[in-house]
Formats: sequence, C-alpha cells, structure tokens
Amino acid sequence: MAEHEYYEVNGRQIRVRPTESGQEIDEYGNFHRQPNHFTKGFGEGENPVEADRYILFWGKGCNWSNRASIARELLGLDKAIKVEIVDWGDYEKPLGWEFVNSPDHINKETGAQFLSELYYNADDDYEGRTTVPALVDYKEKKVVNNDYHHLTNHFETAFKPLHKKGAPDLYPEELREEIDKLNVWLFENVNNAVYRAQFAESLQAFKDGYETFFAGLEAMDKRLENQRFLFGDYITDSDIRLYTTLARFDYSYSRNIGPCVHRLVDYKNLWPYARDLYQTPGFGDTTNFAAIKKHYHIDCCPSNEFAIVPNGPDESLWLTPHGREKLSGK
Repeated sequence: MAEHEYYEVNGRQIRVRPTESGQEIDEYGNFHRQPNHFTKGFGEGENPVEADRYILFWGKGCNWSNRASIARELLGLDKAIKVEIVDWGDYEKPLGWEFVNSPDHINKETGAQFLSELYYNADDDYEGRTTVPALVDYKEKKVVNNDYHHLTNHFETAFKPLHKKGAPDLYPEELREEIDKLNVWLFENVNNAVYRAQFAESLQAFKDGYETFFAGLEAMDKRLENQRFLFGDYITDSDIRLYTTLARFDYSYSRNIGPCVHRLVDYKNLWPYARDLYQTPGFGDTTNFAAIKKHYHIDCCPSNEFAIVPNGPDESLWLTPHGREKLSGK
C-alpha cells in the first residue's frame, strides 16, 4: 500500500484521499456508485443503542444524507442523536467534508476538522470517498455507519426505544418486505438513475440513465394518482427516499442533465405530492434550496469556474395548497 499523503491545514496534518482510488466510471462510461463501507447495524452485540453516543453528520445539498436527517426529525431522535451539518472547504487538495459550522471548524465531540479523520479512525486502510450521511460514535471518535441504504431503517427499528412519544411508524412490520422492494427499485430507477445520467462519460451511458430516470418518475406519478403516499394514507420510509430526489429535481438535476422530458412542476401527481411532504414538519425544515443549488452547481461542478448559481425556481410555490389530503381515508 502506498504511503499516506498529508496536507497541512492551520497547523494540522490532514490525510488526503488518493485521487486515483475508488474510480466509479467503467470502460463504457457508466457511473457505478461506490459501495458503502461501514454497514454494521445496531444493538444485539453490534453498535450499542443508547442516547448521547452518536452524532449524525449530513450535508444540506446531499440527497442521500437528507434522508437520515428527515427520519431523525420525524422520529424525534433529536434528543438522542446529535446532528451537525457539514460542507466543503476551499482547499487545493481533496479533503472532503469539513465541520464548517463548528467553532474554528473543529467538531467539539471528536476534535476533528474533517469527516475524513473519523473515517480513518475507523479504518486506516479506507481509500474511498468520505461520504455523508455518516453516523459517528463520538465516544470512540469514529464512523460506525455510512450506509445510506439502511441507516433510516436502523433509526426506525433499532433506535425505536429512543423515539418520541407518538412517533410515526415509517417502517411498519407488515409492509417491510414491500417497502424494501420499492426502495431497491427507487434506487435503481430514480434516486441513482439521475446520477448515472449526470456523471456519464459516454452517450450510451447517459441515454441509459436519462431514460431510466424519466421512466421511473412516470411510474411514480401513476402510482400516486389515487393514493396520498406511496403506501396509502401514511408516510413511510419510501416516501422519504423519493422526496429527497424530487426536492433536487428542478433546482439542480434538471440543469445538469440537459433538456428534460418534464420538470417536477409538470407532473400531475408528483408535484402536489412533493409539496404535501415539504409542508410536513421534518421535510421542509431540512430542505435548503440555496444549499442544494450551491452543492450541485459549485461543489460537484469543477468546470463552473465562475461559481455561478442560477436563480429560481420560485421557492414560494412549495407552500401553495396541494390538495392531496382528499386522497387520504383518515
């Protein structure tokens, strides 16, 4: 293994991720998202389930980490799991997410300045991108879970003893098999399909991602025609996953993948459905459109040398009446 490279930041030696590691584009130009590395669960001999032990690091622009922040809010885990919002710093080297909202950019629970430090504390041989969401055990000062596929499910099940009174059942036992199936489908056909188009490095790879994404949106628009949420009258884990993609569609994705079949606001059912969720506590208050635009137009777009962030769309439209309550039987 090559020697680690370090970069000095304010007198601190920060390890730099090798730029050649973890390539996610295959020989045909297809984007393959890196697998999650820290996937260990909670309870029963694994990471202990207890209050005042974990902190959730997430980024306002990031689709995947926004899911965990929404679930935390809905379930009332804010009293048990701390939270800090991270962002990208302005450095010459690829240092990743920084604790820019902490005093002097040093997270007080761990003493770290960059999320990568907590990744390397957990696995010194880790070479992938240091991603959010990241659930960190601040007693051990290390990442214990970065599995955006299942972190919300852990919040919904293992952390149930720490839920607030009257917390919604986002992952009802009788629906779990169907929710799991739909979540896999959503990842392949909606959540990640748009990134397959955005990060494609061949025309065919772009076409595959683009067509899959819009076919997925059409299928979800049809599913929502006669029911308020994806599984009926109540919000489930699947609604969180679809929402975080929809919230980024007109503000970022649509501008990064070229002319679109439709905008979100053009869908008969998806657009009011997205507004319904946005107006539900836990969704809108964790959605920051300015941060979303910055993340996708600046942080994820090095070719944008003048750091131009487009104006619009009009955020006030998200607060207009949606009329979806008429579909609920409760």
